[in-house]
Amino acid sequence: MKTAYMEDVPEPFFKRLGLLDWGYALLLLLGGLFAFQQYAEFMDAYEVGILFGSVALFSWLGWQWKPVRTLLLVVAAISLGAIQLYNGSRASVEQVFLLKFLFASQSAIMWMNVLFVLAMLAYWLGLFARSAFAFKVGSGLTWSAVVMGFVGLMVRWYESYLIAPDVGHIPISNLYEVFILFCLITALAYLYYEARYATRQLGGFVLIVINAAVGFILWYTFDRQAYEIQPLVPALQSYWMKIHVPANFIGYGTFALAAMVAAAYLLVSKGILASRLPSLEVLDDLMYKAISVGFAFFTIATILGAMWAAEAWGGYWSWDPKETWALIVWLNYAAWLHLRLVKGLRGPILAWWALVGLVVTTFAFLGVNMFLSGLHSYGEL
Repeated sequence: MKTAYMEDVPEPFFKRLGLLDWGYALLLLLGGLFAFQQYAEFMDAYEVGILFGSVALFSWLGWQWKPVRTLLLVVAAISLGAIQLYNGSRASVEQVFLLKFLFASQSAIMWMNVLFVLAMLAYWLGLFARSAFAFKVGSGLTWSAVVMGFVGLMVRWYESYLIAPDVGHIPISNLYEVFILFCLITALAYLYYEARYATRQLGGFVLIVINAAVGFILWYTFDRQAYEIQPLVPALQSYWMKIHVPANFIGYGTFALAAMVAAAYLLVSKGILASRLPSLEVLDDLMYKAISVGFAFFTIATILGAMWAAEAWGGYWSWDPKETWALIVWLNYAAWLHLRLVKGLRGPILAWWALVGLVVTTFAFLGVNMFLSGLHSYGEL
């Protein structure tokens, strides 16, 4: 006979996985093996490790948050279908209707931009009209924007190889590409917490910062023609880019999410929209968790960046402007977490701090490229 204590002990994680969970992981593994078979001659040992490490990572993510499975399968299906339409030539973009208007990289990214704008409007309509339907539309549009954004990046990756094999690269190498990545990571982080806290009232706030990035993408596209695929500069021709940049932007995305939650916190603390937004306790917890995740990934990214610098330039740290401002961002959020965890600080001061942190992070992300120069000067405006 089991005791009450024994009944409360959860099953080991792997025993909780069902047939669909293992089937999903097997499908990812088969995809990884197929990619290895096709492109092994172009990959070094590190890139093989990144490939199969990604299989393990996305298997785990899919086990923890099941919508990731659907996202990966839909993005993979659309991307592979779009790639087949090219017939090995970039000229197909102007000849094939589905590519020209939907699934070519630039078309898909434009759809991502439109869908994010519509999602923001739907979320705000839901907030002010107290409309559950509008909130659902906002969530659906946000998921659709994420799908189109990832399809755009995957197809852009393929298009870079159509230019020339030595031009081909993962599309996270310049400001245009990483702004797209920022939008997608921030949206995914929000959608995760939206589901976890069973609330959609914060969507309008988070979509503000995402659409600020959308505005930059549109300006950068039409004013600077930044959508054109360019060869990698020598310093970026490294496997380090494939792990350093995503880790960095998980940090940036979750810091941005925390700042917009902080804005909602400040409004509720003043009695503004208090009946329509989550409680201060929920907002405080969400803000803390977003910053904790961001800080962890930003720390990993900083360590990876130092290792990359040692390989590329012969030293782990050179007080380059980008490195210096990355350290400032890290210290800012380290102090925020210290005051909350060790000193027990709560309330509006931490919310204001998170908002100021977004300004500091934005300068480290964009301002350094605009106003300063150094070893990292390959993303200028």
